[in-house]
Amino acid sequence: MVTVVKTTVVVAGVVGLLALGVGTALYGMFTDLASAYVDPSDQTLVALGKKVYANNCAACHGAQLEGQPDWRTRQANGRLPAPPHDETGHTWHHPDAVLIAITKNGLVPGVTAPPGYVSDMPAYGKLLSDHDILAVLAYIKSSWPSKALAAQKEITQQTPQ
Repeated sequence: MVTVVKTTVVVAGVVGLLALGVGTALYGMFTDLASAYVDPSDQTLVALGKKVYANNCAACHGAQLEGQPDWRTRQANGRLPAPPHDETGHTWHHPDAVLIAITKNGLVPGVTAPPGYVSDMPAYGKLLSDHDILAVLAYIKSSWPSKALAAQKEITQQTPQ
C-alpha cells in the first residue's frame, strides 16, 4: 500500500512539473510576441511583410490594403467582408497584441471577437511564423498616416500585457 501511494505521489509530481514546464514555455512564447510593439520604421521587416501580405492576405484584404467592397455590410451568410487595413479601416484602433492574436488564431468568439461572431478570417498560426506575422503587421502599419500610427502606438502601449 505504501509503495502504491509513493508511486502515485511521484507520478503526480512528475506530471505536475511537466505541466508547469509546458505552461511556462507557452506563456513565454505568447507574452513575448504579444508584448512587442511592431515598429513600421524597420524597412527590412516591412519589405518581408509586403511579400508575405501579397501571398497570404491580399486576396481578401486587397492588394492596396483596401479591403473588400461594402466591408461594413453583412453578406447573405451574415458574415462581414474583409475590412481594409489602410487608414480607412479599423485595424489601427487595435493594439498589436490583438492584431497578432487575430492573425495567428483567426477571430475567436469571446476572445478577439464578440461572442457568437462567425468570420471567414482563417488562423495563420500554423502557416506563418511569428516573424512573418510581425512583418505583415509592420507592412500594414507602414501605410498609415502619422496620426493613426501615433494613436495605435499609444493604444498598444497602454494595453496591459
